Amino acid sequence: MSKFKEILSSVVPIIAMVMILHFTIAPMDTTLIIRFLIGALLIMIGLTIFLLGVDIGITPLGHLTGTSLVKTNKLWIVLIGGLILGFFISIAEPGLIVLSNQVNAVTSGEIPGMTILVVVSIGLATMVALGFLRVFYNIPLHKFLLAVYLIIGGLALYTSREFLAISFDASGATTGILSVPFILALSVGISKLKKNSKASEDDSFGLVAIASAGAIIGVMLLDVFSKTDEFTAAIDVDVASSNSIIGPFIEIIPDYLQESAIAILPLLVILLVLQKLYFKLNKRKLRKLLTGFAFAYVGLFIFLIGVNAGFMDVGTSIGNDLALLDNKIYIIIIAFILGVVTILAEPAVYVLTHQIEDVTSGYVKRKAVLYPLAVGVGLAVMLSVIRILSSNIELWHYLLPGYIIALAMMFVVPNLFVGIAFDAGGVATGPMTATFILAFTQGAANAFEGADLLADGFGMIAMVAMLPIITLQTLGLVFALKSKKKGVEKGNG
Repeated sequence: MSKFKEILSSVVPIIAMVMILHFTIAPMDTTLIIRFLIGALLIMIGLTIFLLGVDIGITPLGHLTGTSLVKTNKLWIVLIGGLILGFFISIAEPGLIVLSNQVNAVTSGEIPGMTILVVVSIGLATMVALGFLRVFYNIPLHKFLLAVYLIIGGLALYTSREFLAISFDASGATTGILSVPFILALSVGISKLKKNSKASEDDSFGLVAIASAGAIIGVMLLDVFSKTDEFTAAIDVDVASSNSIIGPFIEIIPDYLQESAIAILPLLVILLVLQKLYFKLNKRKLRKLLTGFAFAYVGLFIFLIGVNAGFMDVGTSIGNDLALLDNKIYIIIIAFILGVVTILAEPAVYVLTHQIEDVTSGYVKRKAVLYPLAVGVGLAVMLSVIRILSSNIELWHYLLPGYIIALAMMFVVPNLFVGIAFDAGGVATGPMTATFILAFTQGAANAFEGADLLADGFGMIAMVAMLPIITLQTLGLVFALKSKKKGVEKGNG
């Protein structure tokens, strides 16, 4: 029940926003609104069941695998295990599935969704394995991240603006409600490989950030090697053309039964193989894990049906309608509010803010983190809309100075906060960002004359992932200065 309350709190603010806009400046077809409400209900039910499955089956698989890999005491086995698991966990990430489907839909299949899924997952898996090496060889996180982002900066020079937006979006979408807990569970086991390990507080953060960077590199390399110059971008905004309410939900059932199976089945196979070779769990424990996998499959299926048959259509419609209004201040303000309410209601953000308060022994209060984070994400969505409305602003105009600031701050911020800040980018890009707000910005990019649907419609998730890095590193700096000041006062006393 607590899971459902968490999901309810993240979906209800979006529903409230939609209803307010429907009755004021962006009226919609009644059929579309009913489909949206059904879609929202299915999302809440689906995510609740999915997260229950993750807790019962998939996260324990991460813990068991991490421990079993360590027991082999062979680094190469650990790295291969990290590669295989990282790949299949990314494939099953709901946010990435939604993004890849959206890329496929917008480009009419010219950039296939499965290609994005596979390339991003290869990138993430490779970086998970390299992240394990970093922990094992005690390479400082800030040096490792600097090297990785210098590589990204170099590749960005050869990446088209369309793929630049998709690559940074993919990094935010792939570190979501499934991959984050799994990667963290895996890293706990891996840190035990270090014979001289201090309480690996610093190592418990940062792996998510490293993994998400792999997604960026993967998509950039896809562009560099494929070099397709022209894409036909289009989006269907006539979403209310069908008078049927239930029809669109029924039509897509076969597709998403298959897509959910493709996502969950490989993990199930890994569980059964490892059970045979290493785990040797008793029947009761194995049955519990298998039940978790069944829940994850059913939950993912219901979530994808809700997202694709009603929920995202309204996001697209609102973005489209607001972008067509003469007064553009409406869409800018609403973009900011959407970002703020989404983060304030994101369950993963509550976990992160409590974690920071615990780690700093109460020096940094959770509200002191939550509110700046909410404002940061609101600004990220707002800046994304401003970029759509202005032909002179490119995505790299935001990302380049943003990441230069973020990387420079790593050298003056306590190591712990560097890891927390970079991981927070993944936490901020939750299910509502990857679905409703993505559809909202794409609707705006499609409607506004002069905007490029592919280059401008994507990139919002990238912004939402970047702003928390700067926000939380700034808090880390404040924490360090407060600690120093307290130390000086104690010394004087």
